[in-house]
Amino acid sequence: MDKIYIFVAITLCALFSACSSTPENVVPTDRLPPIFPDYTDVTIPVGIAPLNFNVLVDVDCVDVVVRGSRSGELHANGAWACFDVDDWHELVAANRGGKLKVTVCTMTDGKWTGYRDFDIHVSRYDLDEWGLTYRRVAPGYEIYSKMGIYQRDLSSFDESTIIDNSEVYGMCINCHTANRTQPNEFVFHVRGEHGATIIQQADHCELLKAKNETLGGSMVYPYWYPSGQFCAFSTNQTRQGFHVSDQNRVEVFDVSSDVFVYHPATHEIISDSLLSQKDWSENCPVFSPDGKKLYFITCFQKSYPLHYKDEQYNLCCIDFDPQTKTFGHKVDTLFNAVAIGKSLTWPKPSYDGKFLMFTLLDYGYFSVWHRESDQWLLNLTTGEVQPLDIINSPEADSYHNWSANSRWIVFTSRRANGLYSQLFLASIDEHGHATKPFLLPQKNPLKYYNETLYSFNTPDFTSRPVKMDARQMSRQIMSDKRIPTELR
Repeated sequence: MDKIYIFVAITLCALFSACSSTPENVVPTDRLPPIFPDYTDVTIPVGIAPLNFNVLVDVDCVDVVVRGSRSGELHANGAWACFDVDDWHELVAANRGGKLKVTVCTMTDGKWTGYRDFDIHVSRYDLDEWGLTYRRVAPGYEIYSKMGIYQRDLSSFDESTIIDNSEVYGMCINCHTANRTQPNEFVFHVRGEHGATIIQQADHCELLKAKNETLGGSMVYPYWYPSGQFCAFSTNQTRQGFHVSDQNRVEVFDVSSDVFVYHPATHEIISDSLLSQKDWSENCPVFSPDGKKLYFITCFQKSYPLHYKDEQYNLCCIDFDPQTKTFGHKVDTLFNAVAIGKSLTWPKPSYDGKFLMFTLLDYGYFSVWHRESDQWLLNLTTGEVQPLDIINSPEADSYHNWSANSRWIVFTSRRANGLYSQLFLASIDEHGHATKPFLLPQKNPLKYYNETLYSFNTPDFTSRPVKMDARQMSRQIMSDKRIPTELR
């Protein structure tokens, strides 16, 4: 027994020594290091969690030195590049507006290889958000499986559950959003036997009837009015189909959909014939930052599923008066995607009122399984529209949201493997120029993303943690006590 202990101790000591040695007699190569995630030439904000990374080749040891262009140096040595959180934050903060030069060496069979240095740029723009909220869901199609809404501290690797369907078994938890990243105004939807639309304002929480029969559907795809006085929704008769042979796996389309505004103080639904036209599908409503307009997408209804590829949406808007709770008398088209043979979805204006980001795809609006879907930017002052080429990838790039200061975005992408959507962050300056996006950091990225068999979707920034008693909320949901809504 003693011999076994001695052998184990010697083995562990040898491994520790191998992974703590200083690179010497390094053989240089002009290649960039094969790392995951790809953090070469990305731009990050001060305060972001350490950009730990793995080397994608079989090595005995990884040695990394990070040097600030202005001051400071950081060292990591081990099985992967794992940086001390406090030291990382200190180094990044000291180099705001500058860059970090990363030197990577690997050891295999006692021999060191040195790769070409790469830079990480430190933005001058702050990311004044505590973290992210998002839904994690298994990429299944017919059953809800395990899913929930979660939140993540962006300065560390800490994740916590807001609510998941282990609390409300067998139901779908979706369509969550806060008002301009402020979680004191928070809404989400529960679909299933005990369906409800949950609206939380300050310490007051209400569960609305999931469906209004006059509307003909549920309250989904919410977006808050800037003051929190209203919340826009759409109501959708959704269907799902599957491809036998196609690069895209799933199609989601609406037999019908309309747009309306909800007034929490009176439980009134404010609708208009221009937003619920018989032969048109209106969808994905969002308020302008000043609250004077309601943006939405619309398409002329076809015979589904036969003509699903003819379902194409344009971006439109209509005036809104909060004093009289009325809409304008005409609908304006802001971007005619149909004219270029495309469809537009998920419009989201920046909170400073300068831009509107949307996803462009070949047809339909449910872009998460469309490999051709890309992110585009509309300048709301000039009307200029441009693809965000540096952000887009050959796989589906979709759901997106802005930080409160309108300088950062978070979005989903399947670029890693075409199967699972993951979260990426990027910066956009005041001129609409974007930076190369970076994958949400994890302590051991390769292990985390290989073992987390869930897709991330509907991400949003949050200025502070969302406070919700999941057990109490589940009891309310299961009680079936609901507040009815009234069509105004």
